[in-house]
Amino acid sequence: MIRRFGTPPDGARRYKRRPGAYVALLRGDDILVTRQYLPETMDAPEIQLPGGGIDPGESPIPALHREVYEETGWHMTPPRRLGAFRRFTYMPEYGFWAEKLCTIYVARPTVRLGPPIEAGHEAIWMPKSVALRVLFNEGDAHFLSKL
Repeated sequence: MIRRFGTPPDGARRYKRRPGAYVALLRGDDILVTRQYLPETMDAPEIQLPGGGIDPGESPIPALHREVYEETGWHMTPPRRLGAFRRFTYMPEYGFWAEKLCTIYVARPTVRLGPPIEAGHEAIWMPKSVALRVLFNEGDAHFLSKL
């Protein structure tokens, strides 16, 4: 059974399963996170581990490399899997409720090719201790705390 973080599912609601891959990108005591601005929350951005959904027909590792580049502008070393968790949430950018199956990895950044190319994302380096306090979801913080 995969551990759940966040709000329990609402039995009256239908959820679409959405697999995703996310990574803790470490450099010394610092971690690269992404600050995501959604149109609905411009005044309350989310601090997240880089990563995102795995598209149909896509494998987790290539999806993770793609998402990291899109959200941060960085390339990374081959990732190592830390674990997985579930989260039930509304995804405003897609307009549906999702059961997110989040697989968490750890890797090192290698080279920055430029700024994030995905709209609404900003790459930020911060001390791991700070990230543990400000990460948007408990699952990300749980796996970061294990490192």
